[in-house]
Amino acid sequence: MVHRARASHIGSALSIADILAVLYARVLRFDPAQPAAPDRDRFVLSKGHACVALYAALAEIGCFPVKELDEYGQDFSRLMNHVSHHVPGVEFSTGSLGHGLPFAAGKALAGKIAKQPWQVFVLLSDGEMDEGSNWEALMFAAHHGLDNLTAIIDYNKLQSLDTVDNTLGLEPLREKLAAFNWSVVEADGHDHDALESAIGSGSPGLPLVVIAHTVKGKGVSFMENEVLWHYRNPDDGLLDRALKDIAGSQRDA
Repeated sequence: MVHRARASHIGSALSIADILAVLYARVLRFDPAQPAAPDRDRFVLSKGHACVALYAALAEIGCFPVKELDEYGQDFSRLMNHVSHHVPGVEFSTGSLGHGLPFAAGKALAGKIAKQPWQVFVLLSDGEMDEGSNWEALMFAAHHGLDNLTAIIDYNKLQSLDTVDNTLGLEPLREKLAAFNWSVVEADGHDHDALESAIGSGSPGLPLVVIAHTVKGKGVSFMENEVLWHYRNPDDGLLDRALKDIAGSQRDA
């Protein structure tokens, strides 16, 4: 999809593929035949630049035809280069970072007020935690006891142009989040069982945040841990190498 559209953010998409797989296969109460059902769980991809992974997941579970993925990033396509709510199964258009968690917190509060059983999940990037709006939302969610809200941080340690540490260090991240009165758990962001366990480990009265340790460009040898693949797209030769890498890793698994 990224190659065809001459787009970017493939490294960011690959780092969250396992998280999305766990959410849609094991966690979310969500019917692709009724993506707007009132009792559905809500999922927000705050790092909207990684939308190719979400579009692919939604197509695979039947929200729209897989063939439509060929239209990603093309003129007049609803599959825009940043995630769009015009796509079935997408709750909220994102792209400008720092919007997803505040929106998700508002949804969670609305659910509490309306005494609804649905849960709200939001997936953020680590670089996105530079945004002050996220820390305001963290305070808001804890203040209101939003234990129906789960945030997952894709902690791949790289952001647009450099490492997170060199850009604006987050550590000690776990302690900071705990100080904001959230329940905090860490997990391998590519281990499906560990992710499922972490996402289900919340505490009554507290919102939950999962720090998911991931690898940017996961599954493609020349993309892994390389900041270059935040913006670069693969040419024909590199696409072939990447697909062979992924096929090989699937055989090994």
